[in-house]
Amino acid sequence: MSARLTIRRRPDARSVRQAGGLRVAALGTAAIALLVPALSACGGSASSSAGNATLKWASSSFPSHWDPVVSGSGAQFRALALVYASLTRTDEDGKAVPDLAESWEYNEKGDRITFHVRPGLKFSDGEPVDAAAVKAAIERAQKQKNSALFGDLTSIGSVQADGLDATLNLTQVDYQIPQLLGERVLQIASPKAAANPAKLDQGPIGAGPFVVDQLIPGTKAVLRKNPDYWDAKNIHIDDVELVSAPDASTVVSGLQTGVYNFADIAPSQADAADKAGLDVFSQPGFNASNISLNVNKAPFDDDKVVDAFRYAVNRDEFVEKLTFGHGETTDQPFPKGYVAYDAESENAYPYDPAKAKKLLAEAGYEEGGLKLNLVVPAEDPQAEIVQSQLAAVGVKVTIKIDKNWATPFFAKDLAFSLYSTTGRDSAVQTLTAHFGPDGPLNLSTPYEPEGFEKAVAEVRQTPLDSPDYTKVLQSATRAGLASKALIFTFSSPNLFAKSPSVSDLPKNPAHIDWTGVKITNGS
Repeated sequence: MSARLTIRRRPDARSVRQAGGLRVAALGTAAIALLVPALSACGGSASSSAGNATLKWASSSFPSHWDPVVSGSGAQFRALALVYASLTRTDEDGKAVPDLAESWEYNEKGDRITFHVRPGLKFSDGEPVDAAAVKAAIERAQKQKNSALFGDLTSIGSVQADGLDATLNLTQVDYQIPQLLGERVLQIASPKAAANPAKLDQGPIGAGPFVVDQLIPGTKAVLRKNPDYWDAKNIHIDDVELVSAPDASTVVSGLQTGVYNFADIAPSQADAADKAGLDVFSQPGFNASNISLNVNKAPFDDDKVVDAFRYAVNRDEFVEKLTFGHGETTDQPFPKGYVAYDAESENAYPYDPAKAKKLLAEAGYEEGGLKLNLVVPAEDPQAEIVQSQLAAVGVKVTIKIDKNWATPFFAKDLAFSLYSTTGRDSAVQTLTAHFGPDGPLNLSTPYEPEGFEKAVAEVRQTPLDSPDYTKVLQSATRAGLASKALIFTFSSPNLFAKSPSVSDLPKNPAHIDWTGVKITNGS
């Protein structure tokens, strides 16, 4: 189904996620010379002129890294999924289904799970896809110095490899593992290629639906269909030309002229794309933005100040000004209708500036008496809205831009900042990332709300098909939302535009799935 919706993509997704990443070294002149010529105005290229079905994708989240262990954040995993496959993937209901693993089962206790890898698979360098490759991928994600994924894999103690059977010995009962080890957290690279992570970063080798032929880091990648992909029969795209999206204002004209036939677009361009006859649609997602507070630092060590900030936030303004009215307000990290969304917690702190002023006065701060720095990685309209809303209750906020923002944020050295997340396929992992004592998105580490640890443990111990799962999961969400460290503001599905020549995509939450998608060539 392809709805014509104008729904905003997060304005700061790329800048926030890439702020702390290592820069990929540029390829040498000789390598660049191998690249295909620039696309012509009608979108022609060596592949498309030969009559192949070519996807020409302009992405605002072009990978800063092609090593999936390093590029495990933000929306970049969607592009990496062209090259890499995972043990599981997510279907249109958000459930884990087979990918490289054709099946799996837990032991009776629930602290060990065995994945059965499909037979006869190989990476694009000819290496076998087997349990040893799974073991290597998990251990590398846990141990590599610059891994962005080690915090997601704390439930995995050790891995045993026996032919095509990879057995994960868990540190706790955890029925979330099939959800967790999907396209976002464990994209599996060839162990031979991954032995040199820096080289893998510039020459990705996976077992996904496509193989990279040419790459200019940060700019462009040219890929071709992988005939050895396990589901190759359902991949109808022959070639992919992935480019880093130029200025948002030029993307629509590029789609009109055929330079691109698929793009993620800014909300300000949605109406123009629709009027141009393009298919404008949203993919469901787990995007959520928040105001991050550090309760270990003044003034947020005072509960009255925290509550004052909660009441000072007008979520409707974020939606109106940043999403052109097409996003949604939210006070939790899940969209309404998702299994983890807790309706009981909805609107616990409604917009009430008078109450915010009263609480600040009770905390000893008169009008203009509280002055704070809001530290962000780049210019951000969210920051300006926060600044304005807090000024309305007597708090003076100065916006400070720190291009190296990620270092103090993840070191929990900041007192006041902003963050946006694309979520996880495992709801528990989303919860622990935000509210857990070691959560990367918990600016108040090691603080966690009372009862949260117990509630999350209960979810892990509940099989996904249990009739109690939804109730137990929503209880954990409720426990997490007692956190004083985050104030959620708004959410926004992922907005895309495509040429009518590209058929509809599966509506998989947070993912872009090219299975079954067809392209009719034309100038």
